[in-house]
Amino acid sequence: MLNQYLVLSGILFTIGVTGVLLRRNVIVIFMCVELMLNAVNLSILAFSRYHAGLGNLDAAMNGHALVIMVMAVAAAEAAVGLAIVISIYRRRETVDVEEINLLKW
Repeated sequence: MLNQYLVLSGILFTIGVTGVLLRRNVIVIFMCVELMLNAVNLSILAFSRYHAGLGNLDAAMNGHALVIMVMAVAAAEAAVGLAIVISIYRRRETVDVEEINLLKW
């Protein structure tokens, strides 16, 4: 059962990495980063559930706590990232990565 969760997590993470590398829309890139974070959360939960089945309940509870913290950080990252994207869109009227060059002179 653990292998199935890890394969699913690997597939989701691969889809996220592919989206980050190939897409040009900033919003889609943020969604792919969130997909990668959720893939990592799935693997953490799978390992904590596996350790709970072995009798190590402390490791299981630590895994669940870690996932909750990662989800909180992901929510904060999404809120700040979306605010930045909205600010850039209001100034440049585009969310295309190739056209956003705010750090150039």
